[in-house]
Amino acid sequence: MENEILIDDLDSPTHVDRYERFANIQEDEDDDLIDITDEDGSPTAKSENNFRDSSQGLVEPLDDFHIDTGKYDDFHTIDWQKDIQKDRQRHKRIHRDKDKSLLDKLKAAHDAWSGWLVVFLVGVAAGTCAGIIDIGALWMSDLKLGVCPQAFYLNREQCCWAENDTDQLKFNDRGCSKWHTWAELFNILGDNAGSYIVNYLFYSLWAGALGTLAVMLVKVFAPYACGSGIPEIKTILSGFIIRGYLGKWTLLIKSITMMLAVSSGLSLGKEGPLVHVACCCGNIFSYLFPKYGKNEAKKREVLSAASAAGVSVAFGAPIGGVLFSLEEVSYYFPMKTLWRSFFCALVAAFVLRTINPFGTDHLVMFYIEFDSPWLFFELVPFIILGVFGGLYGAFFVKMNLRWCKFRKTTTLGKFPVLEVIILALVTAIISYPNPYTRMSSSQLIKLLFQKCGPEDNFMLCNYKRNHTAMLHTGSMSGAAAGPGIYTSIWLLTLALFFKGIVTIFTFGIKVPAGLFIPSMAIGACAGRLLGIGMEQLVYLNSDWNVFESLCQPATPCVNPGLYAIIGAAAALGGVTRMTVSLVVIMFELTGGLQYIVPLMAAVMTAKWVGDAFGREGIYDGHIYLNGYPYLDSKREFVHSTIASDVMRPRRADPPLSVITQEGMTVEEIENLLGENTYNSYPVVVSKESQRLAGLVLRKDLNIAISNARKYQEDVVTQSKVYFSSHVPRYSIAGQPSPLKLTKILDQSPFQVTDQTPMESVVEMFRKLGIRTCLVTHNGRLLGIITKKDVLRHWAMLKNQDPDSIMFH
Repeated sequence: MENEILIDDLDSPTHVDRYERFANIQEDEDDDLIDITDEDGSPTAKSENNFRDSSQGLVEPLDDFHIDTGKYDDFHTIDWQKDIQKDRQRHKRIHRDKDKSLLDKLKAAHDAWSGWLVVFLVGVAAGTCAGIIDIGALWMSDLKLGVCPQAFYLNREQCCWAENDTDQLKFNDRGCSKWHTWAELFNILGDNAGSYIVNYLFYSLWAGALGTLAVMLVKVFAPYACGSGIPEIKTILSGFIIRGYLGKWTLLIKSITMMLAVSSGLSLGKEGPLVHVACCCGNIFSYLFPKYGKNEAKKREVLSAASAAGVSVAFGAPIGGVLFSLEEVSYYFPMKTLWRSFFCALVAAFVLRTINPFGTDHLVMFYIEFDSPWLFFELVPFIILGVFGGLYGAFFVKMNLRWCKFRKTTTLGKFPVLEVIILALVTAIISYPNPYTRMSSSQLIKLLFQKCGPEDNFMLCNYKRNHTAMLHTGSMSGAAAGPGIYTSIWLLTLALFFKGIVTIFTFGIKVPAGLFIPSMAIGACAGRLLGIGMEQLVYLNSDWNVFESLCQPATPCVNPGLYAIIGAAAALGGVTRMTVSLVVIMFELTGGLQYIVPLMAAVMTAKWVGDAFGREGIYDGHIYLNGYPYLDSKREFVHSTIASDVMRPRRADPPLSVITQEGMTVEEIENLLGENTYNSYPVVVSKESQRLAGLVLRKDLNIAISNARKYQEDVVTQSKVYFSSHVPRYSIAGQPSPLKLTKILDQSPFQVTDQTPMESVVEMFRKLGIRTCLVTHNGRLLGIITKKDVLRHWAMLKNQDPDSIMFH
């Protein structure tokens, strides 16, 4: 039953290596720790009176003692049932007393609307943070290309608004006369080799500097600010405690370094980390309301709403954010949490819309509206894009997990700063020659989503149009591809391969790194390429029956921008295995209800193909890589083992450490606590019968005995300890006073028989949120099962290393 955990320098994309944080963490056993002290670490003041009021030699140190079950140790799981029970008792007490006075009525009213108030504050904070991050990231991204001398705080597009010529920004670094490239600032004018080299040099130097600053801030001030954060958020919402992961410093540093990392040109996005930022806001505001701040189970309702707000501001999709929280991250999602999540996402979207960070009255840079219908024969290429998304997703998940495991087990993980600097410089040097990789991923997605009109003349829309015929006939039919289209095809192909490869090495470095935007950019490149091919196929073979019967002669038959949207959804679905929430997010992005069927077909195909090579998405993969105690509700336990196969002690283990209900002395219990590090002890009637009486927690024992020694002189090492009501009424002359500890005994612990199928045990841990389950046979105690035991057993059945489960 001893813990054999060795906490490594977890070098994974969604978990910091902790930079010596784990150096002093002691090995603990099960996760049954409950802190019954006040915040200053001292017992409640009432305890002293309880001891002094004890009479007749009988000491009951915890009569009316306040046991605070809202505090847990770091890297342990919460007890859902006890926290929910605690909240119900609090709720009953408030409603029972509300008619006593006006103050009690106000307290009851405050308790009723505090849930709505806290999610309102979280929504406002999440929308504000997202607006600031969007503005800062856009400005710093353009800083690599030049500056606006007249107003340095303006980005390139804002600087050129006055000239009303933003179309040329798509490929021209100069943009307009008011925007100066770095070469122009050094009086190197014209499109010559000198200006190209200077701009190339400054682009690379700015990328390296921004990446270096980001990783240094993370390392020095907030190691938890790195990565996407979604795997940790999923684990925290399942009941795991990670102190500091949702703290003030993490919020501040992640917000700043997110802008720096995105601006450096690394193949990452800010959408995933925005979920982490929103959850930090939720955690901070929850402490303003004791109803949530002192109850970890209730706090997770706020965090679920916050994660919905994070996706809402990331994609401008409030409904998609709620479904994302429900489908992807939340573990416990009651109906009232659904309503509050929707309200929180709505408030966050409204605040971001008010800030208007992009100056377009839209919440995201790549918002697009399509009105052209899709045709039935296009389902075939849409499904092909789904197959591509599934294959790419499976490839990316396997390769990224292998690379992260390699980083974790080699000396590479010891140099996170150098890794970020080298990767930022290499990415910038390779990206600059290709205009599609030189721009940010969000700008690339915006460009690929666009529908080419007759007035567009940039490279991606370079068609051989007959403008005279269009003017006379009003026809908007397709046109042959021009030289710019063919140039774009091979540039997009290079961008597709480059981004697909470099993202494998980027997702995992020690800076905030989201995966949504890089995946969507890769899928959009593939979709646009296929869309151009389909467009030219229809144009060159318009007399085919399938095209002739469905295509209108005066309108374009195929829209390559729609293929880019479908491809983006398919690639993201293949990587994350999201389905319903992803379709709704893309629907809210495009504003077109008519595209739901193509999106559903592509996303479901991507999931089916990806699941054929491995059922875990990228976030689940990193949860297992980090060894978090996460029981995925979507995984099925299909093995035929029973509880006795999993329980401890096993045959080669020493006997189970137990405490007898009566007869043990204070000294014996103190020696037992000193001999091992178990965090809970079964209480039996006697060691001979092994009849189960209950379960007592290590921390409760320590505090109760120390308080008894402190406040009652009659309690000495030879005092008998009783966990039952059968206590001598009077002390025997010459013997020390007994110590009664029935108040800390859990007389109804969860228990199963030794023949209980493990499917049932897994469901108990998963749906009830328990941490410990005792195994009995005809009332006799046989062993104990913890959540970590279940996960280790599951890993062993899958031929995996059971010691990879490193936390409680």
